[in-house]
Amino acid sequence: MTLNLDQTKILAFAVYELRLLLAGHLGSDVNGEPSVRAAAHLAYALHNQALAVLEGRSFDPAEAVEAIARVDKVLGENFVQQLSEAASRST
Repeated sequence: MTLNLDQTKILAFAVYELRLLLAGHLGSDVNGEPSVRAAAHLAYALHNQALAVLEGRSFDPAEAVEAIARVDKVLGENFVQQLSEAASRST
């Protein structure tokens, strides 16, 4: 089997699979480990973008950041800030 994979598709696949695996941890009435809930919501927020990458389509990065910001607001996280810091380290 010959795979046409690049780094982006591999990571997109992981995000999409994490969304499926963590689906039972979504929602405001779910009790559980806060980090697992945060991971579930973050994967859910980005699964459409991950699917777009897997299908060879593009997505709007600003919309992806907005989706992450909604997770921050709902769960009291700071993923957008962490993303900004991670991106600034690589430039």
